Amino acid sequence: MMYPLVRELAAPSAPVRVPVTCRVLGPACQPYYRWLARPVTDAELAEAYRANALFDAHRDDPEFGHRFLVDEARAAGEAMAERTAWRICRDNGWWSIFGKRTGRGKNTKAGAPVHDDKVRRNFTAAAPNRLWLTDITERPTGEGKLYLCAVRTCSRAASWATPSTRG
Repeated sequence: MMYPLVRELAAPSAPVRVPVTCRVLGPACQPYYRWLARPVTDAELAEAYRANALFDAHRDDPEFGHRFLVDEARAAGEAMAERTAWRICRDNGWWSIFGKRTGRGKNTKAGAPVHDDKVRRNFTAAAPNRLWLTDITERPTGEGKLYLCAVRTCSRAASWATPSTRG
């Protein structure tokens, strides 16, 4: 919102007073003067009281989700719809400690393999056509999914795949 900036630049007590008008900075004059008379609207004030009630309930019981938090807030005297409570909790990051999984998504690193202790990294075959390494992946395209598979035979010692040389 630009209104606080306009007020700060045009204030007579500003250290460096800049002659500013609404016409120069862009906002319409009538809403600016309405905001000057009442910088905090009734809706913003009501939402702040609701958020305080939800925060108090969340601090007391962090395992509660928004449905239980709205019941606690109603008991404290702040009536609101469940959707309003959900939006306030979402905007402030107040999730139940049981309901929100963390560490999922595109930007997380994969953990260690589950059965890493059972993998024997000996990629040496006794004879040709005895040991194969394979990998498969899928790529989305405009026409559907494309499956790519790489297969390699290990007919000689494959030192490229040992854990000490992998990057």
